[in-house]
Amino acid sequence: MASASRVRVGTLVSFKDSAGSSNGSVSTIPIFEGINVVGRNHLVVPDKRISRKHLSLKTSADGSIEITVEGPNPIVVRSEGQRRKVCAQEKTKITHDDVLELIPGDYLMKYIDKTDECKSSTPSGSCGVKGKRHSEEDSAAVKRNRQIMEDETLARILQESIAEESTVVFDIASSQTSSLLDSAGSSKRSNGRMHSVGPSNDVPSLTFRLMRVQGLQPWANSSSVTVQDVIQGDVLLAVLSDYMVDIDWLLTACPSLRKVPHVLVIHGEDGASLERLKKMKPANWILHKPPLPISFGTHHSKAMLLVYPQGIRVVVHTANMIHVDWNNKSQGLWMQDFPWKDANDTSKKVPFENDLVDYLGALKWPEFRVNLPVVGDVNINAAFFRRFDYSTSMVRLIGSVPGYHVGPNVKKWGHMKLRSVLEECMFEKQFSQSPLIYQFSSLGSLDEKWMSEFTHSLSAGKSDDGSPLGIGKPLIVWPTVEDVRCSIEGYAAGSCIPSPQKNVEKDFLRKYWTRWKADHVGRCRAMPHIKTFTRYNGQNIAWFLLTSSNLSKAAWGALQKNNTQLMIRSYELGVLFLPQTLKSIPQFSCTEKNLSSLDSLTLGKTIKTKLVTLCWKGDEEKESSTKIVRLPVPYQLPPQHYGAHDVPWSWDRRYTEKDVYGSVWPRHG
Repeated sequence: MASASRVRVGTLVSFKDSAGSSNGSVSTIPIFEGINVVGRNHLVVPDKRISRKHLSLKTSADGSIEITVEGPNPIVVRSEGQRRKVCAQEKTKITHDDVLELIPGDYLMKYIDKTDECKSSTPSGSCGVKGKRHSEEDSAAVKRNRQIMEDETLARILQESIAEESTVVFDIASSQTSSLLDSAGSSKRSNGRMHSVGPSNDVPSLTFRLMRVQGLQPWANSSSVTVQDVIQGDVLLAVLSDYMVDIDWLLTACPSLRKVPHVLVIHGEDGASLERLKKMKPANWILHKPPLPISFGTHHSKAMLLVYPQGIRVVVHTANMIHVDWNNKSQGLWMQDFPWKDANDTSKKVPFENDLVDYLGALKWPEFRVNLPVVGDVNINAAFFRRFDYSTSMVRLIGSVPGYHVGPNVKKWGHMKLRSVLEECMFEKQFSQSPLIYQFSSLGSLDEKWMSEFTHSLSAGKSDDGSPLGIGKPLIVWPTVEDVRCSIEGYAAGSCIPSPQKNVEKDFLRKYWTRWKADHVGRCRAMPHIKTFTRYNGQNIAWFLLTSSNLSKAAWGALQKNNTQLMIRSYELGVLFLPQTLKSIPQFSCTEKNLSSLDSLTLGKTIKTKLVTLCWKGDEEKESSTKIVRLPVPYQLPPQHYGAHDVPWSWDRRYTEKDVYGSVWPRHG
């Protein structure tokens, strides 16, 4: 049975000696009070010489660690210049700075007690540098990315502890303990009354999924997805689009990618990170960073295009290709499979196809030629993706492309694209002047004029009586300092909510702040990296956008020159869920042969879809002509306004109250 408190006393970090003996392929391992186990699951690449339970480590009152060799193979301990061999079932002790060889001469780990942890949180002994521009201030960007890479290491520390227990109650000040327990209790209570993340009677392709968070109770991950769930089957060609890419992690998390004959990675890396990417990539992978014509822009879109013998899988999601994003954060993902076009239907185009091809064309990757079993020798360019039949697409793509957009292109990208799509839609009367939600993980430097411009776009659309919906009141869902401090990562989660104090604490924003509350999906303490925008009334949803776009002018664009020009700095991509009128529900899959379990509609019968949250409690049987689509909106609606003592998180402030791991923020300096 897990103890009520898990206090970390130190860390085992991968170590490379002067002779370069270690292969460096061991994850950082946290050491807690009580019994700890070290084994094969800590290796990046499995090695059967390491047992699943290779060592047990027990902390002692004097600060030393007692080690028992549980596996059949011996280990070596280096201490004070001496090297001693420890065989199966033998015991020994280690203290700060001692080195373990998990296999003699290989898999070297140094033990660092908690007080000196900063000095050794990376193998080089420094605190990690990843120079890359992300925000409008280069110096802040360097600091932020240094912090992210450092938190990659520390995240692996806490990940091991989280994975050991379905619920972890941390040793924090007693005044916070009761509130944490109350939160955990409400999550358990909600389990009995909430739908799972993906009810079986949903319209399959309209229902996006939340990503799995390690360490949550099983019900909270019942319908969540992992990267292996997405990249599977006989993939002939993969286009992977993201901002940050850790190839080591990606190939470990999804080894099937090694078998894909053609992989194009569209990324936002530069500097040392790009050099590492070039060095680590498999020989058949092509790297491309799209042009950034305006300063302070990034390639931020997160998507996958997976070509199969049967068709294509289009994926839009919110996670960087790094460990912490796919394991520790609240994230979202949408995907739909589409077949190859029939030879007689090559001229058939739908809005989804045009939006996709226009966006891909703007990326300007170097065209390359491949031989595909289905269609033979083809050029892989934007036009290639017109070979698939997107007529069953049930979302609209909302992209951003950097540039100064004028004429018809003003409405082609960013918030003006969203405005133009919503203007064409008709919604139920209940959404007239209903509120808007802006939920994201990075806040740009905004002013009231731009907020009004943005709100005008998101308020577009007509009610079913033909009148405009009218301007909605925006609310921002954003974690408080207390949310971050008590999260499953502690303050480390804050480096991926990288908004500076000068952006967050503007007076005009105070009226917008509402709490991140996610009891119904078990993610109160999994900090959001997901980005969503929606219009709602109660638990009814007018429309819902899952996107890579944070709340910034760089991502969404800003109107200039008397509203005749839209300036955008960054690449972004999102999917817009809208109420639909259907004659059938698409059931095509590139990877599943038997889809009989999916719901279907009678041929020729017209069905309207209605978007609701998981908490909606209406009567589905009242209207046989309406299909209820439950979207796993990951936060409580209506959101709760900040209380008098709530402070919005900003990542460059100093916080002296210790988090759930006993750390303050920033950790250094």
